[in-house]
Amino acid sequence: MSASLTLVIVMAVMYAAGIYIMLERSLTRVLIGFLLVGNATNLLIFIMSGRPGSSPIVTGTSLDDTMADPVPQVLMLTAIVINFGITALLLALIYRSWWLAQLGDEGDTLTDEHAAETSGDSEVTFRSSTDDEAAVQASLDASEDGSDDDSSGADNTGNSDREAGT
Repeated sequence: MSASLTLVIVMAVMYAAGIYIMLERSLTRVLIGFLLVGNATNLLIFIMSGRPGSSPIVTGTSLDDTMADPVPQVLMLTAIVINFGITALLLALIYRSWWLAQLGDEGDTLTDEHAAETSGDSEVTFRSSTDDEAAVQASLDASEDGSDDDSSGADNTGNSDREAGT
């Protein structure tokens, strides 16, 4: 196979520019450099894949000699997915470092809005689970007895409306 000289030059320039940009201290430039290196790797796999050929889906025909090798295509798709995942990770790191830079000296330690509360306040606020279990059991017992408060209130309200209208 004869590789296109233009693609080889573009690949080499992308590798060189990507590595040069990755050597900077800015995370944004590291991200851009990583994207360039990832795309240059995709070009390398594309160049090494060979000549285009027929689809490798159907075999046993006279076109088997001109069939394209599917392995480089799979490798390129895998490289794209890995490049996307690492790009997402770098974007999250860039955002987090920007967020921490905006906080200044305070950094990651934010003031506690519940610092003034005592343990007594917490006990009043958060009831024990036995109170909840007792309320659930009382509601179940009431529904089994058939004395549901909502249905009896609706009957009384309906009857009082009829009586008031007559």
